Amino acid sequence: MTDQDDDVQTRPAVRIICVDGGGRVLLMRWRDTVNGRVFWEPPGGGIEGSETPLGAARRELYEETGLSPDAVEDVSIPVTRDSYWLGRHFRKVEPFFLARFDGRPEVRPAGFTPEEDETFVAFGWHTLDELARLDELEPPDLLDAISKLLARHARP
Repeated sequence: MTDQDDDVQTRPAVRIICVDGGGRVLLMRWRDTVNGRVFWEPPGGGIEGSETPLGAARRELYEETGLSPDAVEDVSIPVTRDSYWLGRHFRKVEPFFLARFDGRPEVRPAGFTPEEDETFVAFGWHTLDELARLDELEPPDLLDAISKLLARHARP
């Protein structure tokens, strides 16, 4: 084990797979100011204090996108993450929640942190075919995670 392995972070966090009325998925594009990496990732973030994962998902969705927190359903799948962000190594399992919207709602961040203001690049609604062609998805198996979540929680 190296010293770097000793510094692995396990901060509890959640992600939200937002699906619009046309089946497109909302992703956020970020730029790591330490290593310069640019990637696409679902909205989400850390679980604070005594928050439940669902509560954190609803808060994070609103803060990062301005979308209704009530859209986050109490359904999720566990997704293993092993990533680097701002010089820190994270290794953990995060619940990925599902949120569905009619039409394509307008995205307007309601509460970015200073770090998010500095690292945020763009929002994008993408079809599953478009997702398959995107460079740098985080996690790299994101399309598989989205497909599993949608298959397990298909609308009747």
